[in-house]
Amino acid sequence: MASQQQQSKWEGKSIANLKGPKPEQVWPLLEDFFNFHNWLPTLDTCYQLNHNDGLLIRYCASTVSPSSDSGEAIVKWCHERLLTVDKIKRCLSYEVLDNNIGIRSYVAMFKVFASNDCDESGCQIEWSFIADPVDGLTLESFSGYLNSSLQDMAGKIEKALESS
Repeated sequence: MASQQQQSKWEGKSIANLKGPKPEQVWPLLEDFFNFHNWLPTLDTCYQLNHNDGLLIRYCASTVSPSSDSGEAIVKWCHERLLTVDKIKRCLSYEVLDNNIGIRSYVAMFKVFASNDCDESGCQIEWSFIADPVDGLTLESFSGYLNSSLQDMAGKIEKALESS
């Protein structure tokens, strides 16, 4: 049973509701693949890597504060490749190519769409993924991290759009 569970893919989806901003205001912020660090509070940096093959690949990294024992900060990083962008449907997908955080296979999609509630203005951001299990994590903890990250992103986007 354990080996069968290890081989199965993880799938998940989180949704954040933004009050006020319209999809056409939010989409340009997420469509910029190399600006992810502006919206995801845990990222320190995100920038395009130069590749001769024409692939759009970004480097994302965050610094984890040192534990009281070691005294050295740890940089966690990923190389991610943009797979698709659909400006009409306001969605993009990407995959993790390389990293130092234990991800073997991970493909994700962001979508921005109008709120389902007819009485409410605003929009929703959906972050869905399919991945191989990550060593040391459960699907619940991985999904919880992505959901928390998405809620933080939504709050940061709302504040940025309110002040503009």
